[in-house]
Amino acid sequence: MTWWLDSSTKNRCAIICDGSVRSGKTVSMGISFVLWAMSVFDGADFAICGKTITSVKRNLADSLTAFLKSSGFEVDFKASRNCFTVKHRRTANRFFLFGGKDEGSAALIQGMTLGGILLDEVVLMPRSFVEQAIARCSLPRSRLWFNCNPDNPSHWFYTEWIKKTDEKNAFYINFTMEDNPSLDRAVRARYERLYSGAFYRRFVLGRWCALTGAVYPMFDRDIHVAAEIPECGRFAISCDYGTVNPSSFGLWGKSGETWYRISEYYYSSKREGAQRTDEEHYAALEQLAGGRKIEAVICDPSAASFIECIRRHKKFPVIPADNDVLSGIRRVGDALRSGRIKISPECRDCIREFGLYRWDEKGGRDGVIKENDHAMDDLRYFVSSYLCEEREDWFFASVER
Repeated sequence: MTWWLDSSTKNRCAIICDGSVRSGKTVSMGISFVLWAMSVFDGADFAICGKTITSVKRNLADSLTAFLKSSGFEVDFKASRNCFTVKHRRTANRFFLFGGKDEGSAALIQGMTLGGILLDEVVLMPRSFVEQAIARCSLPRSRLWFNCNPDNPSHWFYTEWIKKTDEKNAFYINFTMEDNPSLDRAVRARYERLYSGAFYRRFVLGRWCALTGAVYPMFDRDIHVAAEIPECGRFAISCDYGTVNPSSFGLWGKSGETWYRISEYYYSSKREGAQRTDEEHYAALEQLAGGRKIEAVICDPSAASFIECIRRHKKFPVIPADNDVLSGIRRVGDALRSGRIKISPECRDCIREFGLYRWDEKGGRDGVIKENDHAMDDLRYFVSSYLCEEREDWFFASVER
């Protein structure tokens, strides 16, 4: 929290904190960043950056400003400017919030002169934004603050910063869950159960490692393929849409706390020798629904024409799916381990793809091989955009325009 006062580290130009989830690094870095800024500067500007403005407010700014107020600081937050001013006695500094979600975000921070910058979850930001942000820190005694969860060891931040801490004159700390005194032992055990394989090494052990082998090594036919489907009271359909590539639709029904993939539609134009139109795919969607009351059709967000086709028929509410692949894969793995999803033996293509879905080990970055992934995509859409949102007390509604 006060590393900049220690004789062995006070001359470092940067601090890098990485490690496991829920280890306290974000809170520690946020508080430390403001305390440092208030002890060194007066009348200066600083930046606090996350992947998006929403995430940096939720993950850091809200709790940080609450802490500062309870500690005797005056905090004036200007929501319209995404900026808060911190005052203590005669010292006052401004802290601006930025989102670094894409290459265009670099333009947002150009032209500023900063005394320091805190980049929260820096591995999720494009390199151009990070380098532009770093270039803004030109005041004497300015410093760079980075924090993140580990990623692929070929990630540019790992190779250019963590592997070169001495060259960059950076102070490096690795956090584990044991470093968070507020984390209950039972909660820690739950997180350890939540992840497996490379995700366990990254998010529980805090290590940089590549994703290899099967995407869902926990899938077991004896456990996850249901011999019988019970009577279900709620229904939804997930869709991965393709023209040249296969289209895969899954019909889901809920019984108790478990969602069952009751049936599926899987059409490969290469296998069948003919492409189908949006209307033909929609007819198959209605046949899959079988007269059931479908709460939502969760659809491939890139399938604009098919989404419009579904809306035009005014029969099913349609939701463009969350297409964050890595987050979706983690959620599906959690749903498999917890027994919240099961597959009917009739869903042969889904079961087949579970055995063939693999990480791309040649790409140098986290990604899956884009083969045998269409049922896996529609399953991921359902879990990310419906099952998980349902558990977080979200709801979806459809209205006619």
